[in-house]
Amino acid sequence: MHRISAFSAFAIAGVIAWTPQVKGDEHLLVNVFPGPQHLALYVAKDKGLFAKRGLSVDVEFTPTSKAQRDALAEGRVQIAQAAVDNAVAMVEGAKKDVIIVSGGSNGMLSLFVRPEVKSYDDIRGKAVVVDAPDTAYALVLYKMLALKGVKRSEYDIFQGGDCMRRLNGIRNDPKNAAVLLNFPCTVLAEREGFPNWGTAADALGAYQADGAFVMRDWAQQHRDALVNYLQSIVEALRWASRPENRAETAAIVAKYLKVAPDVAEKSVEGALGPHGGLDKDARFNMAGFRNLLQLRAETIGGLADMKPEKYLDLSYYDLAVTGLP
Repeated sequence: MHRISAFSAFAIAGVIAWTPQVKGDEHLLVNVFPGPQHLALYVAKDKGLFAKRGLSVDVEFTPTSKAQRDALAEGRVQIAQAAVDNAVAMVEGAKKDVIIVSGGSNGMLSLFVRPEVKSYDDIRGKAVVVDAPDTAYALVLYKMLALKGVKRSEYDIFQGGDCMRRLNGIRNDPKNAAVLLNFPCTVLAEREGFPNWGTAADALGAYQADGAFVMRDWAQQHRDALVNYLQSIVEALRWASRPENRAETAAIVAKYLKVAPDVAEKSVEGALGPHGGLDKDARFNMAGFRNLLQLRAETIGGLADMKPEKYLDLSYYDLAVTGLP
């Protein structure tokens, strides 16, 4: 709803390109999970794309989605980039006026198990490792297991956090049988001999995992900053997507994530390669978001009437991309 009404005026006017309004540095603190799904953020900061639009941007890594949601709701960070199901949870559960303003990725998620787990039957009576038990990738994991006949009542939950904490969950306790991981943890897990039982994308189809979300009142009061931020992200993503910039992109990712160069290279390939999980130009995947809402309705219950427009305002993204060549 917000996207249609906001963008139609520009369409009628011939789509006026956005001109960045630079009024001196405006500081933004962006909260993310460490991973290559946010490589455009690292590139934009490293290549000065924020600075040229009058933004001073710092990156903060969160240990858990709850910590991220709390930081956004309390105004300690201005922008969160993570699984957008967290934004839906903030609206529905915490009654916070949050809006999703861009896409990001399909999550690049794969199901890993401990080496002694040989079948889905072996997961019964054990535990699966998640971040938060009632949002985002936990719901994806429950659905993937349900499709194989393993019911939610047949296993316990172990709360980890970001991907390294989740990986440690199956490393450190044989009672923890399965976990969904994304890069760079998928690379590490495979090297350590944890079996990869396939991707969430193959199991569930289109799914809008990552995206950027903010408090609505902050967005309204800081429109220029938000549009300039999104424009910088799209420009950085286009730069990183060019084959000639792949090696430098991997070096930037290695620096921010503090991983070995070869792990960064594989992670960037998983994000930007032929089967990469990043959304082109950080464009929002509406079909994937509808699937997300349906999955939440099936898993949490009582939310079957959720409408995508309730959680979105893509007008800021529309403004951003009209200003790029």
